[in-house]
Amino acid sequence: MSSLLLVFVGLAMMAAGYLLYSKFLGRKVYQLSDAYKTPAHTMEDGVDFVPTNKYVLWGHHFTSVAGAAPIIGPAVAVIWGWVPAFLWVTLGTVFFAGMHDLGALWASQRHRGQSIGTLSGRYIGARGRNLFLVVIFLLLLMVNTAFAVVISNLLISTPSAVIPTWGAILVALLIGQAIYRLNWNLPLVSIVGVAALYGLMILGDRVPLALPEEMLGIPARGWWIIFLFTYAFVASLLPVWVLLQPRDYINGLQLFVGLIILYGSFLVVRPEVAAPALRETVPDGTPGIFPLLFVTIACGAISGFHGVVASGTSSKQLDKETDARFVGYFGAVGEGLLALGTIVATTSGFKTLADWENIYNEWNAGGVNAFIQGGGALMNEGLGIPASLSATILATMAVLFAATTMDSGVRLQRLVVGEIGELMGFKVSGLVATIIAVGCAMGLTFSMGTDGSGGMLIWPLFGTTNQLMAGLTLSIVAVILTQLRRPTLPILLPLIFVTAMSLWAAILQVRTFYNSGNWLLLVLDVIIICCAIWVIVEAFTAVSKARREPAVVWRDDETMPGELADVRTS
Repeated sequence: MSSLLLVFVGLAMMAAGYLLYSKFLGRKVYQLSDAYKTPAHTMEDGVDFVPTNKYVLWGHHFTSVAGAAPIIGPAVAVIWGWVPAFLWVTLGTVFFAGMHDLGALWASQRHRGQSIGTLSGRYIGARGRNLFLVVIFLLLLMVNTAFAVVISNLLISTPSAVIPTWGAILVALLIGQAIYRLNWNLPLVSIVGVAALYGLMILGDRVPLALPEEMLGIPARGWWIIFLFTYAFVASLLPVWVLLQPRDYINGLQLFVGLIILYGSFLVVRPEVAAPALRETVPDGTPGIFPLLFVTIACGAISGFHGVVASGTSSKQLDKETDARFVGYFGAVGEGLLALGTIVATTSGFKTLADWENIYNEWNAGGVNAFIQGGGALMNEGLGIPASLSATILATMAVLFAATTMDSGVRLQRLVVGEIGELMGFKVSGLVATIIAVGCAMGLTFSMGTDGSGGMLIWPLFGTTNQLMAGLTLSIVAVILTQLRRPTLPILLPLIFVTAMSLWAAILQVRTFYNSGNWLLLVLDVIIICCAIWVIVEAFTAVSKARREPAVVWRDDETMPGELADVRTS
């Protein structure tokens, strides 16, 4: 079977989703209005609340939520065959992810940019909010620690990615000044920025850099992790326009250029799919496809982390409410395109079924390396890009997106620590909150040695926790829409499905952790399950109550629903 059929069908479905389904959501469900003045204007502070061009904000949102997950998840999940992964990515992007991301962004910016955790306190009660914040804190801790390990591993395995990875920071700083201080033309800045990034990739391919195997008793991987957390600490305290926005924006553009190169190689080579549609005999130790498929592929189908980003940073930068459709829904489409490209690369980038099976000979044997190997081979054959440069481009893409997710993750962790402090009755400064956030992440990462292997200690919980978080976010949106008497079916069906699959997977993990004697993960898994069930029960109780009460009406001249106040213009 030709991989082009997968490409064309997938692209058509995602295009229809944005052009048709997102328009329905924007008009009938979320009822986006330009008459409403967003928190970026009413609460502008130049640090977190900053009105932002929708294309720049899309870049921030897209790259923050993408990370390496839409590569890792699909690249692992194709072990069951390409059909399940393809269907979950395409249908998930259109009917799950786009709706979820847009809904979280819409709900937050209608409540002064409050996080989804804070909103849970307003709509399902204080107990639900406290449990919600526990899940969010653990989710961010998993992301920050694991992505630091993933990035450090890539910098070691692909030293040609070192120069473009760190050079991108300088490019982003210059772009931020060009856009916000010098008021340069955005298209011109975009072209120059993307050219600079790809120039750095060519330079990196010719001048690979590697740290010594060990310095001061700390291995190279440990030092990369220290450098990454030091950078994330500083970046999370800077105003968003200085580094976060321009870095994410230019990374978003370079990803699309990278996707064009990758998809262009598909069109030229027109490779046959080497992987089976459904794999009849999977390697020993491979879990069952149900429910594991739906937690293995999260980003690229639906991901709870997206709601944390949408309500944590993106909602504070939305210039107009109608921009939410482009930023939220189309941001999910961009991630779906990356996941689709990963599926094609990892199932068609190998000449024969035997070659593919040599890679997928055990559970978790795929991942980023399979994407780089398969995609690099297609780029080399189709476009004549040297194999080493192809690997550099794909590795840099993976590193930069993981790094931007880590940037946002540390900033979000800082905000969550601040919220927890307020609930406990005291105010936590941004600096102190960042120290706590980075301290917790580094403490976990180095808890098992100087090589940073502790960073993956609680990662096995990510898939289920992340998808449960998506269900919790949708439950809040469902309560709000019920109060407003707006259509809830587009939210309730995905909510029920995702929550059921996630709880099923989490309960299966309890047995696995018990049998293996992994008591830490067992306890954390039980805590997460209990928190999730409690919040879901409270949410459905709130939905039932809202149906019995009079409908709520939101006014566009309110700074927050139900609270009229003076509106400060920017």
